[in-house]
Amino acid sequence: MSEVATVTLDVCGLPCPAPLLGAKKLIDDLQPGQTLRLISDCPGTADDLFSWAKVTGNVVLGTEKLDGHKSAYMIQRAGGANATPVAHVTLDMRGVSCPGPIVQAKKLLDGMQPGEVLQLISDCPGSADDITSWAKAGAANLVFTHESGRGVHEFYLRKA
Repeated sequence: MSEVATVTLDVCGLPCPAPLLGAKKLIDDLQPGQTLRLISDCPGTADDLFSWAKVTGNVVLGTEKLDGHKSAYMIQRAGGANATPVAHVTLDMRGVSCPGPIVQAKKLLDGMQPGEVLQLISDCPGSADDITSWAKAGAANLVFTHESGRGVHEFYLRKA
């Protein structure tokens, strides 16, 4: 995660649901599109945050393992300019290893109209790097990406 957060909250040492409650309080005070970096050592934080984000429309942009048992979560308040785009087609490739997600995404994108958006969901550990590199090579425009669950990434690709 290279993005600089609007605010950081360190809740290490506090058990669940304290990290989620702290995140909710701070996110509610942020403007749409602003971000919170939440640092927690509670093993249940990831599941709590991803479930909460689905219900609220906030986005967990990424996670990062820190020293010890700590993790940092970058959370974006819903409604910003970088909000999740509307997809015309969804391709769920969970359980398929790389390069399967890229191969299938290319097939779908080839049949789509310019400007249409493909939502690609993948849990392949290499998909984040592979799809970002593939898009940079000109295959499609990577409009938005985020981690929607533990190890599950969503990519929004616009056909050029």
